[in-house]
Amino acid sequence: MISVSVAIVVLIVLAFLFFSAAVRILREYERGIMFTFGRYTGTKGPGLVLMVPLVQQIVRVDLRIIVTEVPPQDVISHDNVSVRVSAVIYFRVVDAERAVIQVRDFIEATSQLSQTTLRSVLGKHDLDEMLAERDKLNTDVREVLDQQTDAWGIKVSNVEIKRIDLDESMVRAIARQAEAERNRRAKVINAVGEEQAAQKLLEAARILAPMPQAMQLRYLATLFDIAGDKSSTIVFPFPIEIMKLFAEMNAPGGVGGDVPERGAPAGQDEHE
Repeated sequence: MISVSVAIVVLIVLAFLFFSAAVRILREYERGIMFTFGRYTGTKGPGLVLMVPLVQQIVRVDLRIIVTEVPPQDVISHDNVSVRVSAVIYFRVVDAERAVIQVRDFIEATSQLSQTTLRSVLGKHDLDEMLAERDKLNTDVREVLDQQTDAWGIKVSNVEIKRIDLDESMVRAIARQAEAERNRRAKVINAVGEEQAAQKLLEAARILAPMPQAMQLRYLATLFDIAGDKSSTIVFPFPIEIMKLFAEMNAPGGVGGDVPERGAPAGQDEHE
């Protein structure tokens, strides 16, 4: 009786172990690659999957999006500037069979490929493009990666450049360049403002020139503006017409100039 009981217990344990080895439960986001005597015999899942122990094997593959960080890479830009670039890669498995059969470790392979692709793609662009056109660079890197990982059943959904680190000397040079650009824009804006003001003054002068009374009113308005200022110095405009009058009076033959009298020569008696 004892031997029979022991045999029954052994059979139950063996049945439990066999059942445990023969049953696999795959989640919704998992797929199982079935191998029978080492040969691929199908993709299973999700749900309950039965297999023959010691004859068949299942390799689980996760179909969810995988996020991997690309370590900082030393990149030489197209204009020979050294920068350190780090990025994040988002990808997922779309063909579980190829992800298992075509590559040994698709996560490590995608990570290593993303490093070399990041250096090669960014090296074709100038520093200004790296700093100002990150969206375009992200798209270029993603397209190259997606094309190369397609044979592994991998779909690269997104690439994001996290940081672009520059040398301290390059940071100072960019700051000086930005300051010079701001100064240039300020001078251009000032010059445009002066040009527009000159055009308006010219138009006002053309309107006031035919009307001397308007010029006098403008003169009085200017004196009123100066008198209302808190400055202790008052400058009175001097009409140009008065300057011309004085110039004509002091000119030879003018109103106030010395005109020699017509008559006897000097030193000769008038009644002689």
